[in-house]
Amino acid sequence: MVERSAEDATSPASPSRGMVLLCVLAVAAGIAIGFVGGVFRWCLRHLDQWRVDVLQWSADLPGPGWLIPIAVTAVGATIGAIVVRVVPLAAGSGIQHVEAVDRGEADPPPLRVVLAKFIGGLIAIGSGLILGREGPTVHMGAAIGAEAGRRARLGVNDIRLMQTSLSGAGLGVAFNAPIGGALFAFEEVAKSFRLRLVIPTLLAVSVAVACSRLVLGDRSDFMVAEVETPSIVVLPVFVVFGLVTGVLGVAYNRVILGAIALVRHFGHVPPIAKATVIGGIIGALLAIDPLTAGGGDTLSQQIFDGGSMVLPVVAGLLVVRFLAGPLSYAAGTPGGLFAPMLAVGALWGVLFAALADLLLPDDQPSLRIAMVIVGMSALFGASVRAPITGVVLVVEMVATTSVTIPMAVATACAVLVAHLAGSPPIYDSLREQMLVDMPPGPGNPEGTARA
Repeated sequence: MVERSAEDATSPASPSRGMVLLCVLAVAAGIAIGFVGGVFRWCLRHLDQWRVDVLQWSADLPGPGWLIPIAVTAVGATIGAIVVRVVPLAAGSGIQHVEAVDRGEADPPPLRVVLAKFIGGLIAIGSGLILGREGPTVHMGAAIGAEAGRRARLGVNDIRLMQTSLSGAGLGVAFNAPIGGALFAFEEVAKSFRLRLVIPTLLAVSVAVACSRLVLGDRSDFMVAEVETPSIVVLPVFVVFGLVTGVLGVAYNRVILGAIALVRHFGHVPPIAKATVIGGIIGALLAIDPLTAGGGDTLSQQIFDGGSMVLPVVAGLLVVRFLAGPLSYAAGTPGGLFAPMLAVGALWGVLFAALADLLLPDDQPSLRIAMVIVGMSALFGASVRAPITGVVLVVEMVATTSVTIPMAVATACAVLVAHLAGSPPIYDSLREQMLVDMPPGPGNPEGTARA
């Protein structure tokens, strides 16, 4: 628990003025992250198309054209690692740092994190690494919120509150999901629904997503045809699906931590060189099949569109992305875990739906799209341990509410299994690891220097 500092002590007449100031700052900072995050996503969208064009061009070249995607992703990972060398806080998702700041375990991020995450994230994610856009936007939002608090000479607790509120705005911009972004700040970061946090966060998220839509347009992240509400008769199928997904979520978290440990095992190799090698590996996957790498949105949309992928291909993509996503994250470049995790959940939903179709009576409608949607939220819940955020986030991303009951049931079962298995939430593990790596200082009094 963070103690209340003298700076935060207020007279009986000041709390209202303090709340108004927080709200004004939240709106101003929300506008900033809305446009910054919107431009970030716009650039990534064009880089994704550029990467597809490069892959098509290289495939038509005589000779070893497959070396080009390997080189592109390796260079992107290298530049991302160089950015982290200059600004160490730019490494990875950044969400674990946001949570550490909220708990008083680390100092709020400086404004230079915005530029580092923006440039490093564009290059690393745009080159084809299996990373999510949400990590950079969350951390950029947190840095903008903290800077707004510093400029307004707020007390240390309110600066932390601002960075937490704006981290939710960053997630909302990343997925065009304002309510999901707000819930992320409450359920995952602060683990609290205090009124002093709720009001500024709702304002920041609303303004941020509205501004990002001026850049990106007003549409959900995924275009999904109307989904028929699953019958109550098949609800037990979703219970089983959730329970098995909980096991998958535990395994996914262990693969992430295992990949990081594996890369760290080669301590004699410079981090930039390790990132280059990992980038080359992911680039080789891109050369084989563009759907094996990248953030995963294209893959998920193809699934929603009813793309003709045979089950062995779906299973292969699931295994490859299940392993290669954590490996990409272990490279230490700017980038998050959420978007690739959602793609894994979508693939898992396709496989489980195929099995369910075999076991259910013939008069049952196909559960394919419903399982895809539920798979996204259930795997998110099992890994991150934020079930309400997972359900609402996916509902906003697919713009459909017909599957909310199966989503809630399956996600609750997945989280229950992960909890009973004793598997900690992924960002708790990453935060503890980050604090061990940070040198001791005012923001990390108990930390130890990197070995």
